[in-house]
Amino acid sequence: MAVVRVAVLVSGTGSILDAILCQGLSVTLVVADRPCRALQIAADAGVDSALVDRSGFGGYGSDFDRDAFTREVTDVLLAHRIDLVVMAGFGTVLARPVHDAYGGRILNTHPALLPAFPGWHAVEDALAAGVPVTGCTVHLATLDTDAGPSLAQEEVPVLPGDTVATLHERIKEVERRLYPATITSFIAQLESHGVAR
Repeated sequence: MAVVRVAVLVSGTGSILDAILCQGLSVTLVVADRPCRALQIAADAGVDSALVDRSGFGGYGSDFDRDAFTREVTDVLLAHRIDLVVMAGFGTVLARPVHDAYGGRILNTHPALLPAFPGWHAVEDALAAGVPVTGCTVHLATLDTDAGPSLAQEEVPVLPGDTVATLHERIKEVERRLYPATITSFIAQLESHGVAR
């Protein structure tokens, strides 16, 4: 049976990538949008990596060319014959080209129980709202940010005295377990449908 070729998109410390690799998942490629520690984790694991630095596309301001950046990332994924795209703390919202190429095969993890608290500040928003419970969601990524179908969720209680840092760390503990398990199940579905190249 053909193996599903997985790319992991990263921007930061690589803790989710490390959790994925520690669960024995086969990763074909790691793609980063900026220099980051996750690239070293990929190198240490013997996984091919590519840096598509968003600073070369206008950086972080209003001049950022999201479409051109997305086309470059998509070209890298296609060149490596990737079947499944896994976003792991990836700090750039991608535009239509990647969804045209990989629609229904892009996974993301989010530190809240979607549809509650979408967006970049989910942990802060949950604390500000005073909810007793938040959590982690693994979902299919779509053009609408954090709006794709949910694949898995797990609750995390908000404790008295929680800060953004303490709550986010407890969510990350769940995420590092839930995300690899969900990826594994999704890969099995792709294999059963003959998606692997």
